[in-house]
Amino acid sequence: MNSRHFTPPYDESEQPEGMYKEFNATELYCANCKQAVPVRKRLLLVLPDGEKYEYLCGRCGSSVGSKMDKSKRPMSIII
Repeated sequence: MNSRHFTPPYDESEQPEGMYKEFNATELYCANCKQAVPVRKRLLLVLPDGEKYEYLCGRCGSSVGSKMDKSKRPMSIII
């Protein structure tokens, strides 16, 4: 038996132009509605390492997921 490992055709640190780095959900499963529903994305927290978003059901408004958007922007704190 020959074991094979998948190696990408490019170095992972150098992604080809046009490759997706992040995705946004448009529909997720809602436990209250018992089906996949359109979602709204709401900013929850702004943290030093990125922004945390919450996905809300477009029908009943309940939380159906979250996402951490790791920004590469330098953050400055004003005291």
